[in-house]
Parts: sequence; structure tokens; C-alpha cells
Amino acid sequence: MSRKIKLIWDFRGPASAKTAEHHEIHLKEYITIEKLSINSTGFQILDEMYAIAYMVVNEENMIQVRDALKPHRGEVYQ
Repeated sequence: MSRKIKLIWDFRGPASAKTAEHHEIHLKEYITIEKLSINSTGFQILDEMYAIAYMVVNEENMIQVRDALKPHRGEVYQ
């Protein structure tokens, strides 16, 4: 069984929550266009000046998605 990788985009500032929420829309569009079998995306508001958008991918798809979408960081998803 392959590991899952959570790719993360960080957004800071007073508009971070709306930006992260909007970025998730683009992540879902990418999944549809590329016909990927990924269904785990989301955004999380960490405080009023910091939010993230994320996509969980299988390790074998990570390089393709990373190179196309340029996330700020990634971590092994538990």
C-alpha cells in the first residue's frame, strides 16, 4: 500500500481564508482536468491571518502534481 502525501499551499494576511477557499476550487478543477483518482482536498483556517489549502495524493502521483501545481510544502498524510 502506498503512502499518502498531503501537499499544502500556505496563505497569509487578512484575505488568507478567502484565498485558501478559492484555491481549493482550482485544485478540484485540476483533478477533473487531469482525471486523477484523488478526492481529498480542502482548506483550513488556522487563524485570522493564516490559512492553508491542501490536496492529498498517492505517493506515485506526487511528483506529477508537485511539478504542475507547485505547493509550498508537503507532509506524509496519516
